[in-house]
Amino acid sequence: MPDLRVSIVQSDLLWHQPAANRDMFEEHVRKLSGSTDLILLPEMFTSGFTMEVDGLEDIGSPTSDWMREQARLSGAALCGSTVYKTANGHVNRLLFASPDGDITHYDKTHLFRMAGEHERYVAGARRVVTEYMGWRILLLVCYDLRFPVFCRNRQDYDLVLCVANWPAARRHPWRVLLQSRAIENQAFVAGVNRVGEDGNGVAYSGDSMLVDFKGHALIDREPDEKFVATETLSLKALENFREKFQAWRDADEFSLPQYD
Repeated sequence: MPDLRVSIVQSDLLWHQPAANRDMFEEHVRKLSGSTDLILLPEMFTSGFTMEVDGLEDIGSPTSDWMREQARLSGAALCGSTVYKTANGHVNRLLFASPDGDITHYDKTHLFRMAGEHERYVAGARRVVTEYMGWRILLLVCYDLRFPVFCRNRQDYDLVLCVANWPAARRHPWRVLLQSRAIENQAFVAGVNRVGEDGNGVAYSGDSMLVDFKGHALIDREPDEKFVATETLSLKALENFREKFQAWRDADEFSLPQYD
């Protein structure tokens, strides 16, 4: 059963500067090369959480091509979201690029109406679990974390990756929800957020965390701090816990036909 080295990159973001943000994160990826298996970047890591989609440089392939190349060079998967233009409109697209050149995407399903995201972006229509190094990984973007039915483990994942631009004003719910999703789903949860202030004057405290299946924080730092941290996750430990504490066997059966 393979271990998985997961790295969180918590950073400030340059507002609407895709190329500059890619250059910044490329330096982090280069330093992590050979020492990790998976690198997690924030939501809309090339632009900040923006509703100004028209004319934004990072539309379509630049970031996905960049992620493929960085994954190949570093030998680690890269995961982060970006503004992406499709035939049906713009989406908030989470990309998971593996070192072998494969790329999986998940389009954010729950759009944050309090910021008007539902008016500028098209919602995703499917729940996505991808496989990497023997791990089954559920992909989420920010506001998705608030919806436990959508996040519910149907014994189909071992790790949740949630990328976010989650404002400092709501940092307490962010932290509690990361731990709650881990405990109730008996899975590891990695959540990455940004720090600094965006172009709309919204402040972000970070609070990126990596949480184990009991809700214990494996990575956790003081708020407002830029950092890069790596932790090794044990699939064997997770499976042993699930076998010992079989709460999953008593879970209510349900389906999400609109997303399957």
